[in-house]
Amino acid sequence: MPDFKDVLPLDRIPPGKSTTVEVDGKTVALFNVDGTIHAIADACLHAGQSLGYGILQGKVVRCRAHGWRYDVTTGEIVGVPGSGVACYQARVENGQVQVAVA
Repeated sequence: MPDFKDVLPLDRIPPGKSTTVEVDGKTVALFNVDGTIHAIADACLHAGQSLGYGILQGKVVRCRAHGWRYDVTTGEIVGVPGSGVACYQARVENGQVQVAVA
């Protein structure tokens, strides 16, 4: 059973926005896509830049450093199936975003 941790209030990440949080020693990028929260590893595979501070368009985030694009619902690099960053379980309970990284 996943070990969900409270990471921030839902109102701190409105639809179309993203941020980063620390969960069990891992930096996680959070995205609100049309009211659904998605969580992936924060570091771009190309240069390690933050994806949580990338440019979110729909369900795709673009790394600000070199433009690599990731599907925030799966962590996959767009156009490169099977390649990407870790994708974590996220949910909202009682107004709190919760993430499980294990």
